[in-house]
Amino acid sequence: TGYLLRLAELELIERERRMVERRIKEARFPAVKSLDSFDFTALPSLNKTLVLELARCEYVLRRENVIALGNSGTGKSHVALGLGLAACQKGLSVGFTTAAALVNELLEARDEKRLLRLQRQLAGYKLLVIDELGYVPLSQTGAELLFEVFSQRYERGSTIVTSNLPFDEWTGVFASERLTGALIDRLTHHVHILEMNGDSYRLKQSK
Repeated sequence: TGYLLRLAELELIERERRMVERRIKEARFPAVKSLDSFDFTALPSLNKTLVLELARCEYVLRRENVIALGNSGTGKSHVALGLGLAACQKGLSVGFTTAAALVNELLEARDEKRLLRLQRQLAGYKLLVIDELGYVPLSQTGAELLFEVFSQRYERGSTIVTSNLPFDEWTGVFASERLTGALIDRLTHHVHILEMNGDSYRLKQSK
């Protein structure tokens, strides 16, 4: 029976491995990066303890959000990918996209009369990672559609947002103070903020 037990255990491990692999594939990460490969020493301002605490994914179960703010090249995407991967390994459904790609997808879906289906899919993820908010200013319609995504996830699922802009400059992206205010209210209601300002990590590497 010891042998059979071991066999059953192996079968379970294998099934779990396949499930994690499926979650990773469905998340559509541009690259699979773990937090193990993140160089925390390059960014002393980042709260490492908080990042490792977040990697346990309890915030996802509590439907809290994470916002990583900092200038370009400080590793915000790497941290977001690492947290996304950690969630996949815990068996949670994850979606990854950039803000610009997501808005394009939403606009296309609206034109093709399948917006509702896409909105449902986006609302269904336990964790949705929206990278690079603020790199591209959005059209009014685009901003409204993106706002809808945040609203539909509010207190229902966790969202990770990375941005190169401090909150007071988000109005420039959403082109509406009312919308920006409402968005920041929802996002920061239950939030962990990762301050990632330091010298650009990529800049250092190229020097």
